[in-house]
Order: sequence, then structure tokens, then C-alpha cells
Amino acid sequence: MSEVTLGATREAVRRAKRVVVKIGSSSLTSVAGGLNRDHLRALTTALAQHRAAGHEVILVSSGAIAAGLEPAGLPKRPKDLATQQAAAGVGQGLLMAAYTTVLREHAVVPGQVLLTADDLIRRTQYRNAQRAIERLLALGVMPIVNENDAVATHEIRFGDNDRLAALVAHLTHADALVLLSDVDALYTAPPGDPDSRRVDFVPDQDALAAYGIGGTGAAGTGTGGMLTKVQAATMAADSGIPTVLTAADNVYRALAGEDIGTYFAVTHRRRQTRLLWLAHLAQTLGSIRIDDGAVRAISRRGTSLLAAGVSGVDGEFEAGDPVDVRDSEGRLVARGLVNFAAHELPDMFGLSTDELGRRFGDDYRKEIIHRNDLVLTDAVF
Repeated sequence: MSEVTLGATREAVRRAKRVVVKIGSSSLTSVAGGLNRDHLRALTTALAQHRAAGHEVILVSSGAIAAGLEPAGLPKRPKDLATQQAAAGVGQGLLMAAYTTVLREHAVVPGQVLLTADDLIRRTQYRNAQRAIERLLALGVMPIVNENDAVATHEIRFGDNDRLAALVAHLTHADALVLLSDVDALYTAPPGDPDSRRVDFVPDQDALAAYGIGGTGAAGTGTGGMLTKVQAATMAADSGIPTVLTAADNVYRALAGEDIGTYFAVTHRRRQTRLLWLAHLAQTLGSIRIDDGAVRAISRRGTSLLAAGVSGVDGEFEAGDPVDVRDSEGRLVARGLVNFAAHELPDMFGLSTDELGRRFGDDYRKEIIHRNDLVLTDAVF
């Protein structure tokens, strides 16, 4: 892609017809007081005004667990999953009731959409979620998306909503993503460090290597930090969506594309959801080692990974599982969805597709990983 400048990225955010805005729990709630109505009102006023100016707004909101702590008699955020789910069950209704009340002042009707990351990486659920949000927007309703914390089957993490926001931006073909928290930008060092300076622009992923990124989440209500926000911004930029990361107090200026926070330039054209998931979210279950010729073939020519170039396998996985692809030195080259189980591969090393078919049958006459199920690690944060 051609080089994208800070000015062009800010302008893209300012002109975005459809924008996804994510707000963190530490910006809306506190352990002692539950929901902060003043913060909620300030946020919704900005979003309502942006809508009135002709933009579509989708809000991804954290805060359900934190909102439920005080009403449920919990002195602090629980660590066990069952109690987190219980707090979310109490807080979810309170959070939406509060949004409904403050948005009514602007004649805006909110519509709740509860999702998990899994909903956005499985095709059937993905299409259902997409249709639901599109219909809400067509009806003039402002979608408010939240992680479905009350029924989550994995350990709930505050940072999940950052990544969920990036997936929602991809799902809805948003033109920009605004990530709001209690931190006003990405810094080269902890903000208290006298040598720390704001990073105003991240043109590509290579630029991030020069910056120290530390956790900066608020104590008590959130469990995420700057890392999850940078990962979310990187994921969105990797899907063709310019992103700005800043504090909730800067919401007006962020939506206007002003000189605040940290802007992330688009680094890739829009990806298929499966490849975005592979690049940024998939938990790989093993790895495949390949020779130098195979590295060149998949990285330079965009070919599928064939058994002829495979030299080793690690881990236990089944056909269809996500795996890492590594070179002879162990360096990560790609990730992909493998067509064979780990125990099948050793007998296939070095064989051509025709040889596989003759030796094992026609079902084996196929790629180890098809190119449509393979993503190079230049897209992996």
C-alpha cells in the first residue's frame, strides 16, 4: 500500500460516515460508586451530536461487571468466573437502563447487542450479528454492543472489549474506530517518566517496535491495559480501518480528527474475518516447520503450503485447527488452518500432492494449508 500520513489518517477519521466508538469500564464506573452518570452523559452527548451531524455511530461499551459490583454487594471486582458472571447479570440491565435514560435527552433510542468474540469468527453467527446491527442502524437506533459477560465460557477480561470493538468495526464495515479509555494516548514510556512523549502516529507495525508499551489500566475496575488497546488498533488498521486511541474526555476532538491521542494508519486492505481472526485472535494448537523453499513460496508467491515443503510438526491438533508455520530456525512465518491432524503429517513430509494421492488415497491429494486459510505474520501483532 502507498504511504499513509498522519494528516490523511486524521481526515479519514473526521470524515468517517460510520464510526465504532469503544468506551472502557474505568471511564464509566468505579468500584465505590458504580456507574458515573456524569461521564455517561458526557459520552452520550458527544455521540448524539455526531449522529446529528450525519454520522452513524456504534458504541461498544464495557462496564457491565463494574456496574453490578455495588448493587450485588461486592466490594471489589471478583476473580472467579461465576461471580464475574453474576455481577455482569446484575450490571448489564443497569448499564442499558442508564444509557436509555441519558440518550432519551437527545431523542436517541439505543439497541443492545450482546456478543462474544466467538460470535464474530463463526460464519453463521457473524452474519446474524451483521444483519442485526445493520437493521438497527437502518431504523435510526444506536447499537450498543457489549461482551456477553453473563454467559461467557472463558475467563472474562476487560481487554476483550477492545478486540471486540475492532471485530465489530470490521463486521459493520466501519470507516473509523475510536478507542476511549482513561489514558489520553500511547506514550514512549510510562506517562510519569520525564522522558516520556506522546506517540501521535503509528504508520505501521514496525514503528511499534521502537516504543515501550506498559499496562495502564485503572486499578480496581478494569483488568486490561494499553497493550490490549494497541492490539485492537493494530487489528483494525490491518483490516483497512483507521483508528484513534485517546481518553474519554477527548471524545469530541477524537471524532473530529483533531491533534490528540494516537492515530493508527491503515496497513492493509480489508481482510476476510477468518484471516483477521487467524492473525490476531486465534489460539494456535501446534506448529508446522517448513523448509526455505516453502517459506519463499508462501511469502513471495502467495501459494498454498504443500507437504513437499514440510519438515516437522509440534503439538497435538486436528484437521481444521489453527497452527503456527515456522521456518527451519523456528521463526514464525505464518498462521493457518491445517487440513490434516498432527499424527498424519510425519508420513507426508516431502511428498508431492500426486504422491500423497497415490500412497494414501484421493482424500490426501490436497494442500497442508490452503492459501485462503493462511495469513503471513507481517499481519500478526
